[in-house]
Amino acid sequence: MLPFWKSLTDSQLNQGDFLPDCLVPIIPPTFGPQSQTTDLTIHTVDLVILTQSCDLAKAKSGLVALCPIYSIKIFETTNPAYGKKGAWEEVRKGRREGLLLLASPINPTDGREALVVDFREIYSLPFEYLVQHASALGTRWRLESPYLEHFSQAFARFFMRVGLPSAVPPIL
Repeated sequence: MLPFWKSLTDSQLNQGDFLPDCLVPIIPPTFGPQSQTTDLTIHTVDLVILTQSCDLAKAKSGLVALCPIYSIKIFETTNPAYGKKGAWEEVRKGRREGLLLLASPINPTDGREALVVDFREIYSLPFEYLVQHASALGTRWRLESPYLEHFSQAFARFFMRVGLPSAVPPIL
């Protein structure tokens, strides 16, 4: 079996980098032009980078797109429907919109230790913050090819969906 992840210690950012314990500001639903001041809550979230590696290498943007990545156990605590028999098999087969399973970097042969990527939540964080954070992490993980391309393609499929107002009628 090919390794899904490689271990690294540098601060260079690439698509598919797993960055645990990132600080993410959460904007409250009351945010808007009427509010003179807004208190932001800061959550600590494990994230994986969505931005293309070529854009990160050229520092084309001050912000980097990321989405949350969870252990199955943690994901099930806030999404109990996924604790039901067969739910994870549907995700594994790509039949649950917006979710992707990636093998664990520590124990890739144990499906229960897989990681859940949730493309339905996207965060943008400053490039420099993430470089400093990656450097401070010491050892961290990066998706390897072809799993990186699979990850990128899964995000693209989710993002490029088109809802049609009608469909071709059944062929009888």
